Amino acid sequence: MQTKYKSVLLRGNLLIAAVLMALLAARTPTLTDTLLMWLAAAWLAITALLLTFDHRRPATLPWQLLPILLLAALLWGEPGRHVTWLWAWAMLLMLPQPRWVLLVGSLLAFATWWPLRGVLGLEQWVMSGLLLGALMLLGLSRALELRARRQSALRRARLVPGLPLWPGERLPGDLALERKRSLREGVHAELLLLHTPRHRSWPLAQRLCRLTHGFEHCYRLDPTTLAAMLTSRDRDQADERRELLWRCLEVRGPARAIPLRALRSLDDERRALACQPAGLRVIEETRDA
Repeated sequence: MQTKYKSVLLRGNLLIAAVLMALLAARTPTLTDTLLMWLAAAWLAITALLLTFDHRRPATLPWQLLPILLLAALLWGEPGRHVTWLWAWAMLLMLPQPRWVLLVGSLLAFATWWPLRGVLGLEQWVMSGLLLGALMLLGLSRALELRARRQSALRRARLVPGLPLWPGERLPGDLALERKRSLREGVHAELLLLHTPRHRSWPLAQRLCRLTHGFEHCYRLDPTTLAAMLTSRDRDQADERRELLWRCLEVRGPARAIPLRALRSLDDERRALACQPAGLRVIEETRDA
């Protein structure tokens, strides 16, 4: 099933859940519970309408934190009335989310189950705790499985739809292929490394992709390092193009341009980039390269 159909199905489920939550909120007698349920319904509706469900958008934002807090508040407010909501903890842990959010959810699940001893009785309290723990383990295993699938997809998929921006895991293999191609065709190929502040990384990456040719690949090595492989007819054209690209990008940090024939170690060049002052440095190709 293609991603877009899965997204439509997930959006539909979230909207149905939002409607059901709104109906429950309208029938709840207490004001506190009504407000909490309306907040949950609003969260479900906004998530369904605005959030992009795509492997290219990493699940690093703590968007699950709000329903976790709402569920904990609901169970703490009147545990006898809303004891059946205890099983929702397993569902909240199923979707990919930051690990610290998973830890917070697990701790809050235990904190909301512990006071239920006086409501359920000892035997039912112990049994519900064991069953809840088993369901939460299943939910965590599902979340870890989805995280692994997403990371696998990121290693082979473009990071931005329509732009030649690829994850850094592809760069070492592409470097070897591009070096062989440049030697075979007699063209000048070089690797451009850019260091940028974290908040400017994505805008700069998209600008870099638009200023390069469609057959040239760009890479996001980490949140502050970008790379691009540039191909030109000869060294003179490479110099002209590099200077024009540098002016258009308006990069404020350091940058390095290394001919592929002179590139010995990508890790060494990245370490040199981290220690380099701001500005563009061009590595000269050695005669015996």
